[in-house]
Amino acid sequence: MADKTLNQVGGEVRKLFAKGTEALARENADYAIALLNQALDQEPAFFDCRKALRDAQFRKAGAGSSGFFKKMLSGAGSSPQIAKAQLNLRNNPGAAMSAAEQVLNNDPNSSAAHRIIVEAAIALELPKTAFLSYETLIRNSPKDKNLAIEFARTAADIGEAARGEKVLADLLRDHPNDGDLKMALKDLSARKTLDEGGYGALEGGEGSYRDILRNKEEAVSLEQEKRVQKTEDVTERLIREYETRLHTEPNNLKVIRTLAELFTEKKQFEQALNLYDRLKGLAGNDPSLDQAVAATVVKRYNHQLEQLNPFEPDHAAQTEKIKTEKLEFQVTECQKRVEKYPTDLSIRFEMGQLYFQAGKVSEAIQEFQKSKGNPNKRIASMNYLAQCFAKRKMFDMAARSLQDAIKEKMVFDDEKKDLIYNLGCVLESMGKREEAVEQFKLIYEADIGYKDVAAKVDAFYAGQ
Repeated sequence: MADKTLNQVGGEVRKLFAKGTEALARENADYAIALLNQALDQEPAFFDCRKALRDAQFRKAGAGSSGFFKKMLSGAGSSPQIAKAQLNLRNNPGAAMSAAEQVLNNDPNSSAAHRIIVEAAIALELPKTAFLSYETLIRNSPKDKNLAIEFARTAADIGEAARGEKVLADLLRDHPNDGDLKMALKDLSARKTLDEGGYGALEGGEGSYRDILRNKEEAVSLEQEKRVQKTEDVTERLIREYETRLHTEPNNLKVIRTLAELFTEKKQFEQALNLYDRLKGLAGNDPSLDQAVAATVVKRYNHQLEQLNPFEPDHAAQTEKIKTEKLEFQVTECQKRVEKYPTDLSIRFEMGQLYFQAGKVSEAIQEFQKSKGNPNKRIASMNYLAQCFAKRKMFDMAARSLQDAIKEKMVFDDEKKDLIYNLGCVLESMGKREEAVEQFKLIYEADIGYKDVAAKVDAFYAGQ
Protein backbone atom coordinates (compact mmCIF):
# COMPACT_ATOMS: atom_id res chain seq x y z
CA MET A 1 0.00 0.00 0.00
CA ALA A 2 1.11 3.61 -0.57
CA ASP A 3 -0.23 7.03 0.43
CA LYS A 4 -3.00 8.05 -1.95
CA THR A 5 -4.02 11.42 -3.36
CA LEU A 6 -7.53 12.64 -4.23
CA ASN A 7 -7.20 11.31 -7.79
CA GLN A 8 -6.48 7.80 -6.50
CA VAL A 9 -9.56 7.24 -4.33
CA GLY A 10 -13.13 6.18 -5.14
CA GLY A 11 -16.18 8.35 -5.71
CA GLU A 12 -17.87 7.83 -2.32
CA VAL A 13 -14.68 8.68 -0.47
CA ARG A 14 -14.24 11.77 -2.67
CA LYS A 15 -17.75 12.94 -1.81
CA LEU A 16 -17.12 12.59 1.93
CA PHE A 17 -13.80 14.44 1.55
CA ALA A 18 -15.43 17.27 -0.42
CA LYS A 19 -18.21 17.67 2.16
CA GLY A 20 -15.67 17.54 5.00
CA THR A 21 -13.43 20.23 3.53
CA GLU A 22 -16.48 22.41 2.79
CA ALA A 23 -17.58 22.07 6.43
CA LEU A 24 -14.08 22.99 7.57
CA ALA A 25 -14.10 26.07 5.32
CA ARG A 26 -17.34 27.12 7.08
CA GLU A 27 -15.56 26.65 10.46
CA ASN A 28 -17.81 23.69 11.33
CA ALA A 29 -14.96 21.60 12.71
CA ASP A 30 -17.08 18.94 14.44
CA TYR A 31 -19.01 18.09 11.26
CA ALA A 32 -15.79 18.15 9.21
CA ILE A 33 -14.13 15.74 11.63
CA ALA A 34 -17.06 13.30 11.42
CA LEU A 35 -17.08 13.30 7.60
CA LEU A 36 -13.31 13.04 7.19
CA ASN A 37 -13.15 10.16 9.68
CA GLN A 38 -15.78 8.32 7.64
CA ALA A 39 -13.68 8.79 4.51
CA LEU A 40 -10.56 7.47 6.24
CA ASP A 41 -12.42 4.45 7.62
CA GLN A 42 -13.07 3.49 3.99
CA GLU A 43 -9.65 4.52 2.67
CA PRO A 44 -6.93 4.68 5.40
CA ALA A 45 -4.23 5.51 2.80
CA PHE A 46 -5.97 8.75 1.70
CA PHE A 47 -3.27 11.18 2.82
CA ASP A 48 -4.93 14.42 1.68
CA CYS A 49 -7.95 13.49 3.79
CA ARG A 50 -5.86 12.68 6.87
CA LYS A 51 -4.04 15.99 6.52
CA ALA A 52 -7.38 17.84 6.34
CA LEU A 53 -8.63 15.89 9.37
CA ARG A 54 -5.56 16.89 11.37
CA ASP A 55 -6.19 20.53 10.44
CA ALA A 56 -9.80 20.21 11.63
CA GLN A 57 -8.75 18.56 14.90
CA PHE A 58 -6.26 21.32 15.70
CA ARG A 59 -8.76 24.03 14.77
CA LYS A 60 -11.32 22.49 17.09
CA ALA A 61 -8.80 22.25 19.93
CA GLY A 62 -7.70 25.84 19.39
CA ALA A 63 -11.19 27.25 19.22
CA GLY A 64 -11.48 27.30 23.01
CA SER A 65 -14.98 25.88 22.82
CA SER A 66 -14.36 23.01 25.22
CA GLY A 67 -14.37 23.85 28.91
CA PHE A 68 -12.45 22.32 31.79
CA PHE A 69 -14.91 19.50 32.51
CA LYS A 70 -15.16 18.58 28.84
CA LYS A 71 -11.38 18.27 28.67
CA MET A 72 -11.37 16.13 31.79
CA LEU A 73 -13.98 13.79 30.30
CA SER A 74 -12.18 13.51 26.95
CA GLY A 75 -8.92 12.73 28.72
CA ALA A 76 -10.61 10.09 30.85
CA GLY A 77 -12.07 8.44 27.77
CA SER A 78 -8.83 8.35 25.78
CA SER A 79 -7.18 5.49 27.67
CA PRO A 80 -9.65 2.77 26.52
CA GLN A 81 -9.34 4.03 22.94
CA ILE A 82 -5.54 3.87 23.17
CA ALA A 83 -5.73 0.35 24.58
CA LYS A 84 -8.11 -0.67 21.78
CA ALA A 85 -5.78 0.83 19.16
CA GLN A 86 -2.77 -0.98 20.59
CA LEU A 87 -4.61 -4.31 20.47
CA ASN A 88 -5.38 -3.76 16.78
CA LEU A 89 -1.85 -2.72 15.80
CA ARG A 90 -0.56 -6.18 14.96
CA ASN A 91 -3.54 -7.68 13.12
CA ASN A 92 -5.47 -4.66 11.84
CA PRO A 93 -3.33 -1.48 11.49
CA GLY A 94 -6.16 0.35 9.71
CA ALA A 95 -8.49 -0.18 12.68
CA ALA A 96 -5.68 0.92 15.02
CA MET A 97 -5.39 4.21 13.14
CA SER A 98 -9.14 4.70 13.26
CA ALA A 99 -9.18 4.23 17.06
CA ALA A 100 -6.20 6.57 17.47
CA GLU A 101 -7.98 9.25 15.41
CA GLN A 102 -10.89 9.10 17.87
CA VAL A 103 -8.44 10.17 20.58
CA LEU A 104 -7.00 12.91 18.37
CA ASN A 105 -10.51 14.25 17.70
CA ASN A 106 -10.48 15.53 21.30
CA ASP A 107 -6.73 15.82 21.90
CA PRO A 108 -4.76 16.36 18.64
CA ASN A 109 -1.49 16.60 20.59
CA SER A 110 -1.78 13.12 22.14
CA SER A 111 1.64 11.53 21.77
CA ALA A 112 0.25 8.06 22.53
CA ALA A 113 -2.25 8.31 19.67
CA HIS A 114 0.30 9.72 17.23
CA ARG A 115 2.76 6.94 18.11
CA ILE A 116 0.08 4.35 17.25
CA ILE A 117 -0.60 6.06 13.92
CA VAL A 118 3.13 6.06 13.15
CA GLU A 119 3.46 2.33 13.85
CA ALA A 120 0.29 1.49 11.91
CA ALA A 121 1.36 3.65 8.96
CA ILE A 122 4.77 1.98 8.87
CA ALA A 123 3.08 -1.44 8.85
CA LEU A 124 0.88 -0.31 5.94
CA GLU A 125 3.82 1.37 4.15
CA LEU A 126 2.31 4.87 4.34
CA PRO A 127 5.37 7.11 4.92
CA LYS A 128 3.56 10.44 4.48
CA THR A 129 0.92 9.43 7.00
CA ALA A 130 3.65 8.41 9.44
CA PHE A 131 5.49 11.70 8.89
CA LEU A 132 2.34 13.72 9.60
CA SER A 133 2.21 12.23 13.11
CA TYR A 134 5.98 12.40 13.54
CA GLU A 135 5.68 16.19 13.15
CA THR A 136 3.49 16.41 16.26
CA LEU A 137 5.64 13.91 18.19
CA ILE A 138 8.80 15.91 17.52
CA ARG A 139 7.05 19.12 18.61
CA ASN A 140 6.02 17.42 21.84
CA SER A 141 9.49 15.95 22.52
CA PRO A 142 12.09 18.01 20.63
CA LYS A 143 14.96 16.63 22.73
CA ASP A 144 14.16 12.93 22.22
CA LYS A 145 17.19 11.61 20.31
CA ASN A 146 15.68 8.36 19.08
CA LEU A 147 12.52 10.14 17.95
CA ALA A 148 14.60 12.75 16.08
CA ILE A 149 16.46 10.00 14.21
CA GLU A 150 13.17 8.28 13.29
CA PHE A 151 11.73 11.62 12.16
CA ALA A 152 14.77 12.34 9.98
CA ARG A 153 14.70 8.94 8.28
CA THR A 154 11.00 9.22 7.52
CA ALA A 155 11.52 12.77 6.24
CA ALA A 156 14.09 11.41 3.80
CA ASP A 157 11.64 8.69 2.70
CA ILE A 158 9.16 11.34 1.52
CA GLY A 159 11.71 13.72 0.01
CA GLU A 160 11.89 16.09 3.00
CA ALA A 161 15.48 15.29 3.98
CA ALA A 162 16.29 18.95 4.69
CA ARG A 163 13.73 19.00 7.51
CA GLY A 164 15.24 15.89 9.01
CA GLU A 165 18.72 17.42 8.78
CA LYS A 166 17.57 20.53 10.64
CA VAL A 167 16.10 18.52 13.53
CA LEU A 168 19.27 16.43 13.86
CA ALA A 169 21.56 19.44 13.55
CA ASP A 170 19.63 21.38 16.22
CA LEU A 171 19.89 18.43 18.59
CA LEU A 172 23.57 17.90 17.78
CA ARG A 173 24.32 21.50 18.79
CA ASP A 174 23.08 20.63 22.28
CA HIS A 175 24.93 17.28 22.29
CA PRO A 176 28.01 17.82 20.07
CA ASN A 177 29.67 14.55 21.11
CA ASP A 178 26.71 12.23 20.50
CA GLY A 179 27.92 9.53 18.09
CA ASP A 180 24.41 8.32 17.18
CA LEU A 181 23.33 11.80 16.09
CA LYS A 182 26.54 12.32 14.10
CA MET A 183 26.09 9.01 12.30
CA ALA A 184 22.40 9.66 11.59
CA LEU A 185 23.18 13.10 10.17
CA LYS A 186 26.02 11.71 8.08
CA ASP A 187 23.80 8.95 6.69
CA LEU A 188 21.02 11.44 5.94
CA SER A 189 23.41 13.81 4.12
CA ALA A 190 24.80 10.96 2.06
CA ARG A 191 21.31 9.77 1.18
CA LYS A 192 20.26 13.27 0.21
CA THR A 193 23.34 13.60 -2.01
CA LEU A 194 22.56 10.29 -3.73
CA ASP A 195 18.94 11.30 -4.32
CA GLU A 196 19.88 14.71 -5.68
CA GLY A 197 22.71 13.20 -7.74
CA GLY A 198 20.30 10.92 -9.61
CA TYR A 199 20.97 7.51 -8.05
CA GLY A 200 17.38 7.22 -6.78
CA ALA A 201 16.04 7.71 -10.30
CA LEU A 202 18.55 5.18 -11.64
CA GLU A 203 17.45 2.55 -9.11
CA GLY A 204 13.83 3.12 -10.09
CA GLY A 205 14.66 2.50 -13.78
CA GLU A 206 14.76 6.20 -14.72
CA GLY A 207 17.70 8.44 -15.50
CA SER A 208 21.18 7.33 -16.52
CA TYR A 209 24.77 7.20 -15.33
CA ARG A 210 25.42 10.14 -17.69
CA ASP A 211 23.01 12.25 -15.54
CA ILE A 212 24.86 11.17 -12.39
CA LEU A 213 28.30 11.97 -13.81
CA ARG A 214 27.05 15.35 -14.99
CA ASN A 215 25.91 16.22 -11.45
CA LYS A 216 28.70 14.47 -9.56
CA GLU A 217 30.76 17.59 -8.87
CA GLU A 218 27.68 19.55 -7.73
CA ALA A 219 26.60 16.65 -5.48
CA VAL A 220 30.02 16.48 -3.82
CA SER A 221 29.94 20.25 -3.22
CA LEU A 222 26.47 19.99 -1.67
CA GLU A 223 27.46 17.14 0.64
CA GLN A 224 30.54 19.04 1.80
CA GLU A 225 28.50 22.19 2.35
CA LYS A 226 25.97 20.36 4.55
CA ARG A 227 28.53 18.39 6.56
CA VAL A 228 28.31 19.30 10.26
CA GLN A 229 32.03 19.65 10.80
CA LYS A 230 33.75 21.04 7.71
CA THR A 231 37.54 20.98 7.50
CA GLU A 232 39.32 24.28 6.96
CA ASP A 233 40.30 23.53 3.35
CA VAL A 234 36.73 22.57 2.35
CA THR A 235 35.31 25.74 3.91
CA GLU A 236 37.90 27.90 2.14
CA ARG A 237 37.18 26.20 -1.18
CA LEU A 238 33.43 26.73 -0.71
CA ILE A 239 34.04 30.42 0.05
CA ARG A 240 36.03 30.78 -3.20
CA GLU A 241 33.29 29.01 -5.17
CA TYR A 242 30.53 31.20 -3.76
CA GLU A 243 32.54 34.38 -4.24
CA THR A 244 32.94 33.41 -7.91
CA ARG A 245 29.21 32.79 -8.19
CA LEU A 246 28.48 36.12 -6.52
CA HIS A 247 30.32 37.96 -9.30
CA THR A 248 28.03 36.41 -11.90
CA GLU A 249 24.89 36.35 -9.71
CA PRO A 250 25.17 39.54 -7.61
CA ASN A 251 21.49 39.48 -6.55
CA ASN A 252 21.22 35.77 -5.73
CA LEU A 253 19.92 35.85 -2.13
CA LYS A 254 20.79 32.22 -1.42
CA VAL A 255 24.39 32.68 -2.59
CA ILE A 256 24.83 35.81 -0.46
CA ARG A 257 23.39 34.17 2.65
CA THR A 258 25.41 30.96 2.25
CA LEU A 259 28.60 32.98 1.79
CA ALA A 260 27.80 35.01 4.93
CA GLU A 261 27.33 31.75 6.88
CA LEU A 262 30.65 30.41 5.59
CA PHE A 263 32.48 33.59 6.62
CA THR A 264 30.88 33.30 10.06
CA GLU A 265 32.11 29.74 10.34
CA LYS A 266 35.63 30.94 9.50
CA LYS A 267 35.24 33.61 12.21
CA GLN A 268 35.56 36.35 9.57
CA PHE A 269 32.70 38.24 11.14
CA GLU A 270 33.08 41.63 9.43
CA GLN A 271 32.86 40.06 5.97
CA ALA A 272 29.79 38.11 7.09
CA LEU A 273 28.05 41.18 8.51
CA ASN A 274 28.78 43.20 5.35
CA LEU A 275 27.10 40.46 3.30
CA TYR A 276 24.10 40.41 5.64
CA ASP A 277 23.74 44.20 5.20
CA ARG A 278 23.78 43.67 1.44
CA LEU A 279 21.18 40.92 1.78
CA LYS A 280 18.89 43.13 3.90
CA GLY A 281 18.99 45.75 1.19
CA LEU A 282 17.79 43.20 -1.36
CA ALA A 283 15.38 41.09 0.72
CA GLY A 284 13.65 43.80 2.77
CA ASN A 285 11.93 42.89 6.06
CA ASP A 286 12.78 39.35 7.13
CA PRO A 287 12.73 38.32 10.83
CA SER A 288 14.98 35.33 10.18
CA LEU A 289 17.56 37.58 8.56
CA ASP A 290 17.56 39.98 11.51
CA GLN A 291 18.00 37.00 13.79
CA ALA A 292 20.93 35.70 11.72
CA VAL A 293 22.67 39.08 12.00
CA ALA A 294 22.17 39.11 15.77
CA ALA A 295 23.49 35.54 16.05
CA THR A 296 26.61 36.51 14.08
CA VAL A 297 27.35 39.46 16.37
CA VAL A 298 26.87 37.21 19.41
CA LYS A 299 29.34 34.71 17.91
CA ARG A 300 31.80 37.57 17.49
CA TYR A 301 31.48 38.37 21.21
CA ASN A 302 31.93 34.69 22.06
CA HIS A 303 35.05 34.59 19.89
CA GLN A 304 36.43 37.63 21.76
CA LEU A 305 35.89 35.77 25.03
CA GLU A 306 37.74 32.73 23.67
CA GLN A 307 40.69 34.91 22.66
CA LEU A 308 41.24 36.28 26.18
CA ASN A 309 44.37 35.10 27.98
CA PRO A 310 43.27 33.44 31.25
CA PHE A 311 46.65 34.21 32.81
CA GLU A 312 46.33 37.98 32.40
CA PRO A 313 45.72 39.78 35.73
CA ASP A 314 42.63 41.56 34.38
CA HIS A 315 41.13 38.44 32.78
CA ALA A 316 38.07 38.44 35.05
CA ALA A 317 37.41 42.14 34.43
CA GLN A 318 37.80 41.75 30.67
CA THR A 319 35.50 38.74 30.66
CA GLU A 320 32.82 40.58 32.62
CA LYS A 321 33.14 43.62 30.33
CA ILE A 322 32.60 41.59 27.14
CA LYS A 323 29.72 39.60 28.68
CA THR A 324 28.03 42.83 29.74
CA GLU A 325 28.44 44.35 26.27
CA LYS A 326 27.13 41.16 24.71
CA LEU A 327 23.98 41.14 26.85
CA GLU A 328 23.39 44.86 26.26
CA PHE A 329 23.65 44.28 22.51
CA GLN A 330 21.26 41.32 22.66
CA VAL A 331 18.68 43.28 24.64
CA THR A 332 18.88 46.36 22.40
CA GLU A 333 18.82 44.33 19.19
CA CYS A 334 15.88 42.23 20.32
CA GLN A 335 13.96 45.34 21.38
CA LYS A 336 14.33 46.61 17.80
CA ARG A 337 12.95 43.36 16.43
CA VAL A 338 10.02 43.50 18.86
CA GLU A 339 9.21 47.01 17.60
CA LYS A 340 9.61 45.88 13.99
CA TYR A 341 7.57 42.68 14.35
CA PRO A 342 5.26 43.35 17.34
CA THR A 343 2.99 40.37 16.63
CA ASP A 344 5.79 37.79 16.39
CA LEU A 345 5.40 36.00 19.73
CA SER A 346 8.59 33.96 19.33
CA ILE A 347 10.55 37.24 19.39
CA ARG A 348 8.55 38.26 22.48
CA PHE A 349 9.69 35.02 24.14
CA GLU A 350 13.31 35.72 23.22
CA MET A 351 12.92 39.26 24.61
CA GLY A 352 11.58 37.85 27.86
CA GLN A 353 14.55 35.48 28.17
CA LEU A 354 17.00 38.36 27.70
CA TYR A 355 15.19 40.60 30.19
CA PHE A 356 15.23 37.71 32.69
CA GLN A 357 18.95 37.22 32.12
CA ALA A 358 19.52 40.95 32.61
CA GLY A 359 17.58 40.94 35.88
CA LYS A 360 14.71 43.04 34.49
CA VAL A 361 11.98 40.91 36.04
CA SER A 362 8.98 43.21 35.45
CA GLU A 363 9.86 43.59 31.77
CA ALA A 364 10.37 39.83 31.47
CA ILE A 365 6.95 39.10 33.01
CA GLN A 366 5.26 41.38 30.49
CA GLU A 367 6.94 39.60 27.53
CA PHE A 368 6.27 36.07 28.79
CA GLN A 369 2.62 36.91 29.40
CA LYS A 370 2.40 37.81 25.71
CA SER A 371 4.47 34.89 24.41
CA LYS A 372 2.08 32.47 26.16
CA GLY A 373 -0.14 33.06 23.14
CA ASN A 374 2.33 31.15 20.95
CA PRO A 375 1.42 27.43 21.22
CA ASN A 376 5.05 26.43 20.68
CA LYS A 377 6.28 28.74 23.46
CA ARG A 378 3.33 28.53 25.85
CA ILE A 379 4.69 26.02 28.37
CA ALA A 380 8.21 27.48 28.32
CA SER A 381 6.69 30.93 28.90
CA MET A 382 4.73 29.65 31.90
CA ASN A 383 7.92 28.11 33.29
CA TYR A 384 9.76 31.42 32.99
CA LEU A 385 6.82 33.33 34.47
CA ALA A 386 6.99 31.09 37.51
CA GLN A 387 10.71 31.83 37.88
CA CYS A 388 9.99 35.56 37.61
CA PHE A 389 7.31 35.34 40.31
CA ALA A 390 9.67 33.33 42.51
CA LYS A 391 12.33 36.03 42.21
CA ARG A 392 9.69 38.48 43.45
CA LYS A 393 8.89 36.10 46.38
CA MET A 394 5.42 35.62 44.90
CA PHE A 395 5.63 31.89 45.53
CA ASP A 396 1.88 31.19 45.37
CA MET A 397 1.69 32.70 41.88
CA ALA A 398 4.82 30.83 40.84
CA ALA A 399 3.32 27.53 42.03
CA ARG A 400 0.05 28.15 40.13
CA SER A 401 1.90 28.93 36.91
CA LEU A 402 3.94 25.73 37.18
CA GLN A 403 0.92 23.61 38.11
CA ASP A 404 -0.99 24.92 35.08
CA ALA A 405 1.98 24.20 32.82
CA ILE A 406 2.36 20.66 34.21
CA LYS A 407 -1.32 19.94 33.50
CA GLU A 408 -0.88 21.02 29.88
CA LYS A 409 2.39 19.12 29.36
CA MET A 410 1.30 15.60 28.49
CA VAL A 411 4.68 14.01 27.70
CA PHE A 412 7.06 13.23 30.59
CA ASP A 413 10.19 14.62 28.91
CA ASP A 414 13.00 16.88 30.13
CA GLU A 415 10.78 19.97 29.90
CA LYS A 416 8.16 18.38 32.18
CA LYS A 417 10.88 17.26 34.61
CA ASP A 418 12.10 20.88 34.74
CA LEU A 419 8.57 22.11 35.49
CA ILE A 420 8.12 19.57 38.28
CA TYR A 421 11.57 20.29 39.71
CA ASN A 422 10.90 24.04 39.74
CA LEU A 423 7.55 23.44 41.45
CA GLY A 424 9.34 21.40 44.13
CA CYS A 425 11.81 24.24 44.68
CA VAL A 426 8.98 26.79 44.95
CA LEU A 427 7.17 24.60 47.49
CA GLU A 428 10.43 24.34 49.46
CA SER A 429 10.62 28.14 49.52
CA MET A 430 7.05 28.20 50.86
CA GLY A 431 8.08 25.87 53.69
CA LYS A 432 6.02 22.98 52.29
CA ARG A 433 8.76 20.40 52.48
CA GLU A 434 6.62 17.26 52.23
CA GLU A 435 4.73 18.59 49.20
CA ALA A 436 8.05 19.56 47.63
CA VAL A 437 9.49 16.09 48.13
CA GLU A 438 6.43 14.56 46.46
CA GLN A 439 7.37 16.52 43.33
CA PHE A 440 11.00 15.44 43.49
CA LYS A 441 9.89 11.83 43.97
CA LEU A 442 7.98 11.96 40.68
CA ILE A 443 11.26 12.66 38.91
CA TYR A 444 13.26 10.28 41.15
CA GLU A 445 11.03 7.37 40.07
CA ALA A 446 11.73 8.04 36.38
CA ASP A 447 15.22 9.60 36.32
CA ILE A 448 17.34 9.32 39.46
CA GLY A 449 20.19 11.25 37.82
CA TYR A 450 18.18 14.41 37.14
CA LYS A 451 19.84 17.41 38.80
CA ASP A 452 19.98 16.90 42.59
CA VAL A 453 16.64 15.10 43.07
CA ALA A 454 18.40 12.00 44.42
CA ALA A 455 20.10 14.05 47.14
CA LYS A 456 16.85 15.83 48.02
CA VAL A 457 14.79 12.64 48.25
CA ASP A 458 17.51 10.69 50.09
CA ALA A 459 17.93 13.53 52.60
CA PHE A 460 14.18 13.55 53.24
CA TYR A 461 14.07 9.83 54.04
CA ALA A 462 17.26 10.06 56.10
CA GLY A 463 15.65 12.80 58.18
CA GLN A 464 12.67 10.59 58.90
